[in-house]
Amino acid sequence: MTAFNRRDLGLLVLRVGTGAVLVAHGAQKLFGWFGGGGIEGTTKAMEAMGFRPGRQSAVAAGLGEAGGGALLALGLATPAAGAAAAGAMAGAVSVHAPSGFFAMSGGYEYPAFLGFTAAAIGVTGAGRLSLDHATGHVLDRPWVVATAFLGTALAAAAVVGRRAEAIASPQPDDSSAEDSGRAEPDDEPEPEHTSARERES
Repeated sequence: MTAFNRRDLGLLVLRVGTGAVLVAHGAQKLFGWFGGGGIEGTTKAMEAMGFRPGRQSAVAAGLGEAGGGALLALGLATPAAGAAAAGAMAGAVSVHAPSGFFAMSGGYEYPAFLGFTAAAIGVTGAGRLSLDHATGHVLDRPWVVATAFLGTALAAAAVVGRRAEAIASPQPDDSSAEDSGRAEPDDEPEPEHTSARERES
């Protein structure tokens, strides 16, 4: 008989907390907030990590995080929001994977955790303390869940695959132009997590 229960309250806390973290990282990329590099700095970082074209990759990552995070916090179009955020984190995982699992050694622990959390919220739904509930779940149907996660999985696989090919293939020898503006891949920060160096770009 109550309007909401502990499950709804727990989902609200989880959505807002996860969404806020994602929005903060996306704002670093898109606007240079919170010490981030903005679009220009993130573009350079993306290119150095093998994501090409760099600017489109930077915009897509920023929108996936900031947009997906904001929608998760609001509980609106929750399946699409969770899928978008998880897709952005898949790219981050591909960057950190060579360093192993744990974040303390530069591994993929943190982006994997954010991605799985966002995906779980997207699959579970936002609960009754959400805009999805207020709007009759018009953007939270089973077909939306399937479409959003399938589309995101295919897109993420394509992006990660292109990055792997770019890293494996030899690049043109433009050392005079490239070396002056690009850090070594091992030294380049992953834009989700280390923004101080982006600020130096």
